[in-house]
Amino acid sequence: MQARMRNPAFVIPDVMSTLQALSKIVQNAGIPEKTAGLVHLRASQINGCGVCLDLHTRLAQKTDETQERLMCVAAWRDAPYFTDAERAALALTESVTRLSDRSDPVPDDVWNEAAKHYDERTLAALVIEIALINVWNRINVSTRQVAGAWRPE
Repeated sequence: MQARMRNPAFVIPDVMSTLQALSKIVQNAGIPEKTAGLVHLRASQINGCGVCLDLHTRLAQKTDETQERLMCVAAWRDAPYFTDAERAALALTESVTRLSDRSDPVPDDVWNEAAKHYDERTLAALVIEIALINVWNRINVSTRQVAGAWRPE
């Protein structure tokens, strides 16, 4: 595999640092680290982003995340490994990532379930976290960035 171009976040000055700064702000807004990791993985699975799947799986493995949970993110509805709050975040992730798949992209039941588990600040952070991973997925997929190429040798 070969990328179509260098990652656009490196081509335009200040894009990488700006996206990283935004990510840091959101990380400090109260979303549990494991929940954010699951969000990153699920959106990246939906969008087919090998770079983000590679990166975020490796990052999750450095925490106390379990292999069972990592292997079952795509089937979270049918796996017993996730909390109700994580399930709500994953459902919201799927809706926000697949906006054009239905006439009501983020149904009230999905939103209301997330709102039961997250206060306004963490819910706002969750929405921004979902948007950010979708930005990275779209950058990487459209330019065919290669999974693993980001790692130093």
